[in-house]
Amino acid sequence: MLNRFSPVTRLTSLLLLVQLSALVATAQNSGPDIKHVFLISVDGLHALDLARYVDAHPGSALAELSHHGVTFSNARTPANSDSFPGLLALVTGGSPISTGLFYDVSYDRALFDPTNTMCAGPAGNMMVFDESIDLYNANNVSLDVIDPSKLPRRRVNGRCVPLYPHSTLKTNTIFEVVRAAGGHTAWADKHPAYNLVNGPSGTGVEDLYTPEITNVNGFDATGSVVCTVANDQKKVQAVINQIHGLRHDGSPGPGIPQVFGMNFQAVSVGQKLAIDNKDGSCTMDNDPTLNGQPGGYKDGAGTPSDVLAYGLQKTDQSLGNMIQALKEQGAYQSTLFIVSAKHGQSPINPARVNKPGHFADLVATLPDAGNNPAAVAIANAGNCSTGPCGLVQDDDVALIWLQDQAQTAAVADYLNANAGPLFIEEVLVGTALNLRFNNPLTDSRTPDIIVQPVYGTIYTGSIKQNAEHGGFSFGDTNVGLIVSNPALSSRVLKTSVATSQVAPTILRALGIDPTQLKSVRQENTEELPGLPF
Repeated sequence: MLNRFSPVTRLTSLLLLVQLSALVATAQNSGPDIKHVFLISVDGLHALDLARYVDAHPGSALAELSHHGVTFSNARTPANSDSFPGLLALVTGGSPISTGLFYDVSYDRALFDPTNTMCAGPAGNMMVFDESIDLYNANNVSLDVIDPSKLPRRRVNGRCVPLYPHSTLKTNTIFEVVRAAGGHTAWADKHPAYNLVNGPSGTGVEDLYTPEITNVNGFDATGSVVCTVANDQKKVQAVINQIHGLRHDGSPGPGIPQVFGMNFQAVSVGQKLAIDNKDGSCTMDNDPTLNGQPGGYKDGAGTPSDVLAYGLQKTDQSLGNMIQALKEQGAYQSTLFIVSAKHGQSPINPARVNKPGHFADLVATLPDAGNNPAAVAIANAGNCSTGPCGLVQDDDVALIWLQDQAQTAAVADYLNANAGPLFIEEVLVGTALNLRFNNPLTDSRTPDIIVQPVYGTIYTGSIKQNAEHGGFSFGDTNVGLIVSNPALSSRVLKTSVATSQVAPTILRALGIDPTQLKSVRQENTEELPGLPF
């Protein structure tokens, strides 16, 4: 039987086949065409919470994202788990090593008190970047802007000037890099102090929206999961406006931002609350299945209370609304969704909750606290309200800046000797601390000592909360992480990753060199594995 194809025809077919294979391979390797990255921090969301919710709610927004995305089930925050370092990991690719921030309330040996407008005398003062730096009206309602008179001060070119949160950063952010590349940026968060994400330039976020959730001496939405959801909803509407090409307030805008997103607070509040709406201040919180009911978890397996379940459900519902808005705008296919968390929360197991009081107060109960030099040094730092006398900052961790750093070793020895009554698991000091962070003798912001308590211990006497974050425990640091796009296949990756790997991944997906981030260069932060970017 004669061959129907000539040698020339067979050669041509072979060449076409090779070319087609090359095109397919190129298409597979190039990945989806990403024009927008939508970053969400569901504060408090553990990997366990995410897995349980997706399994129990297959029709949910989180399940939809996981069905065409990579779920990183072993993601951790790169350092201590306070909101500031947690968010900065996501948007800078760094840890306190390169960002210079350990907590929203911390200490810097080079700063001065807000009232010291001449920067006179020895340096050293707290850096307070929480709701207390807002500008308030006569009714104790935040105007959602920063009051510069409440900011710590520093010397700059011979002048004594206020230090804004964004200026504390020692590195740049994804928002600054994207804006420099000609893109639009937006972010929404819980306090005006999240001006932080602007980065050192002060202009990284083109449309920043920060409705205060906790008014000093005024209404505190975080006393109720229902009122926290209402505060979250303000940010959700702002994001939907941005998806429609507007600014957060509905005024004309530049189109859908290239990088945008927000934080949700309802899950974190649902985890923390001992009793929902205990003081009755949230008038809209009148459902008897929530109002007056316990928050947190029912057991060590992570079964959510009704209060926490409400926070999870409302967060997912809002996420679904934002996904729908992107679909309606024709931007769903070209958007990369990243859902993670600034931090987790600890403990999950309610049986492990231990609230013995603030750390410095606990030290003061020791038999020799009144005359032991180490105990006195902790008391001095704990009682310091302003100026160069140190700080003890605690939650489910204790960060200690001493007035006299020469006492560091003696204080650490004293703490280790009293580890039992102080509920201490580990004291990070000296070489052990320097292996993880910058040396406090040469870095003005690094604590002299970091105390990690026994799991479940929260250094507080508060009756309002049964969980906290800030420390290094698994519950604090193991967070949910989904990277999703309709072109991706569903996959669970159990490889250990850090949330700091999100930042370089965002830039790579947008076709921008991740090494434009200073923290990525300094800490050699890699992109997340298993993604086609």
